[in-house]
Amino acid sequence: MTNQVDEFNSYRAKMNDKILGDNNKIIKRIFNLDTNAFAEGALDKKTKELLGLVASTVLRCDDCVRYHLEASYNEGITKEEVMETLSIGTLIGGTIVIPHLRRAYEYWEALEAQE
Repeated sequence: MTNQVDEFNSYRAKMNDKILGDNNKIIKRIFNLDTNAFAEGALDKKTKELLGLVASTVLRCDDCVRYHLEASYNEGITKEEVMETLSIGTLIGGTIVIPHLRRAYEYWEALEAQE
């Protein structure tokens, strides 16, 4: 069985390298802005990752949800904090978000299983 965390990270890294390798100034600036937006600032990284998670849930972006789940996991955010954040995203996004909630829960379990 393929590890979905490794598979996601491998694909993401491969494609980011290809995209950034084309040396498009606009795309490079967007990637840089994204990186800097989630750096420590007036809000700590933990808060920013949870905000990213809720926004990604509402926008129904599974790749984004996975990215923010893993970043949250790496920041030491607890399952309870993640589930509360996902509950807010589901409330705001409505029932159409429930399939994304399921996949998010499954991905969090995969992150925990790597321990």
